[in-house]
Amino acid sequence: MRKHELIRLTVATLVGLAVLIGLGVWQLQRLQWKEGVIARVEARTTRVPLSLERVTEYAREGRNSNYYPVRIMGRFHHARERYLYAFSLDGQPGWHVITPLEMVDGNVVLIDRGFVPDSLRDPSTRALGQTEEVVTVTGFVRMPEEAGIFIPDNDPDTNQWFSRDLSAMAVSMFPGGTVQVSPFFVEAKASEVPGGWPQGGQTRLELANKHLQYALIWFGLALCLAVIYGVYIWGAYRRPQS
Repeated sequence: MRKHELIRLTVATLVGLAVLIGLGVWQLQRLQWKEGVIARVEARTTRVPLSLERVTEYAREGRNSNYYPVRIMGRFHHARERYLYAFSLDGQPGWHVITPLEMVDGNVVLIDRGFVPDSLRDPSTRALGQTEEVVTVTGFVRMPEEAGIFIPDNDPDTNQWFSRDLSAMAVSMFPGGTVQVSPFFVEAKASEVPGGWPQGGQTRLELANKHLQYALIWFGLALCLAVIYGVYIWGAYRRPQS
């Protein structure tokens, strides 16, 4: 093997190793971050429910209030419900029913009441669940989310939503911005609902954590690259002797 060829091959191998090892280290850092998130979620979801005022204060301070449990009372404005495309916990496609709840003090919170299949999106097909009485809702706080690049645009005109755009939902529910809503959603826990729909308890508490597997893959590829380089160099220097 010529010297300049060896140098180019070695440089390329070292660059490849640096990239692969760097990706592996990055995944280990992500692993540590994800374990912290999981521990925080587990700690929050097992707490005694907080007051709406406390969580609202947290949110307005800029704190991430996801997964804090809350318990609130009020009446649903069923005529203003919105539909967020989603999959149920068992993988069935359908919609989450998001309905404004007006509390006795006048505050309004957007409640994700739970999942309905497409055949039950029309509220007339689940009229029993459209109670007009004062209800108590226990659930988890969920902050608004920005739509990803692969998420379709929300369509307020047809009431089809694909991302949790709280501001846009609130404006579509209360045109003109006449009503201020809490700066977060509340995902209702499973509870007895007349007629059985919507089905609450759709909060995904088991967060995916595959960062260790990904790290091992990157480190494994780095090892394979080093072995291939070594075998090639060993063979190249043996070739003239044979």
